[in-house]
Amino acid sequence: MTTEIPADPALPQVCVIGAGASGIAAAKALYAEGVPFDCFEKGSEFGGNWLYGNPNGVSACYETLQINTSCPRMAFSDFPMPADYPDYASHDQVYAYFRDYVAHFGFGHTITFNTEVTHVRRGERGGWDVDIRSTAASAHDAAGSESATTETRHYDAVMIANGHHWDARWPDPGYPGHFDGEQIHAHDYRSGEQLEGRDVVVVGAGNSAMDIAVEGSHRARSVNLSIRRGQWVMKKTLFGMAADQIALPGWVPWWATAARLRIAAMLSGGLRRYGLPVPEHTPGQSHPVQSDAIRDRLGAGAITVKPGIERLDGDRVVFTDGSRTRADLVVWATCYRVTFPFFDPELISAEGNDLPLFKRMIHPDRPGLFFIGLLQPVGAVMPLAEAQSRLAVKALTGEYELPDREEMTRRMHADDRRNKRQFYDSPRHTMQVDFDHYLLELEREMRSVRQRAPRRGKVAA
Repeated sequence: MTTEIPADPALPQVCVIGAGASGIAAAKALYAEGVPFDCFEKGSEFGGNWLYGNPNGVSACYETLQINTSCPRMAFSDFPMPADYPDYASHDQVYAYFRDYVAHFGFGHTITFNTEVTHVRRGERGGWDVDIRSTAASAHDAAGSESATTETRHYDAVMIANGHHWDARWPDPGYPGHFDGEQIHAHDYRSGEQLEGRDVVVVGAGNSAMDIAVEGSHRARSVNLSIRRGQWVMKKTLFGMAADQIALPGWVPWWATAARLRIAAMLSGGLRRYGLPVPEHTPGQSHPVQSDAIRDRLGAGAITVKPGIERLDGDRVVFTDGSRTRADLVVWATCYRVTFPFFDPELISAEGNDLPLFKRMIHPDRPGLFFIGLLQPVGAVMPLAEAQSRLAVKALTGEYELPDREEMTRRMHADDRRNKRQFYDSPRHTMQVDFDHYLLELEREMRSVRQRAPRRGKVAA
């Protein structure tokens, strides 16, 4: 894009919440089609979870964070990652990629920073009323105090791209006993300095838990990794290449993808000899966990594997097998809750992290709301958020017509049942999708018979 694309005032007015990976995908799709929109970002930078030290205060990015999907499969379809990037980019490389993406397509001016969406509700005459709160440091105050302004704007549609890895989920109910040391959630972990010289217990078996335990094995006095349920831990590199480059077409059935994951698990090698519990599920029934370093650190005796926690006891943590260990820091890598602070619960809520949506993005009873990136793929979110944004824009401009409520609800529940059958029952799998199959589904939906000639007008509310 070499010249600025003007907005068409005859098209629906849209609000985009957030300028992370999903938010910039939404903004680019709207900008490219001339749809008028505002994109509000709580912090002073875009990048979301991939910006280390993000001023918005909700990023979970830590110093050693790398992507778990190879660069070619994480990139947006029309903007490849740099050829000199490694197979798995670091967080600063991902942020630089996002920065170049925004600059290349020229829509940076559409993002309003330091502006938080505080409330979204139905408008009296349809559409959506959006309350925003803007903050800016006072130029007249050497102390850097902030002034805030609030206002309400009306939109025909809202694209929700605030992410779902920011509201930390702590054990509920908490464990009995008391703990004299420090407890943090993985969301508040930033670097190995927090682990330096300490006796650390890391709770969890996901990607963050593995990364923190590995870093702790180099920095802490001791590291115990508490795992209640076994997980298959894949190597990120096989046969000298990124493991996910061995991909299958989206049209193949799920059992073929599950078989590929089982082969990858077999080639990665089991973890039973390192003391990790044997998973009760097959590799294709859970969100993949990846780590190239965990086996080496376990084999070196730098990390001790423990079962689930039974109770806390002063300066000790007691485990379900009766063993106990000294600890002055517990890191709870226990995932996140899916919440929307700007919606009233009776309007939109995700009890148990479960919010069925048509194509994982549209609520049949809330026309004009589009959820972008609210899914957990076996792969990266970015290309899927891009495809979701394109579908949303086609619906807004009239190039694609959504099914009626009855048909949308029927298909939504059918897809939801299918996706949940593929993975074991857990809050971490309520939004799980197969990357390639889901991407193909969206492409087919955009080419469906419900397409019609583009129109100029407002979206139904």
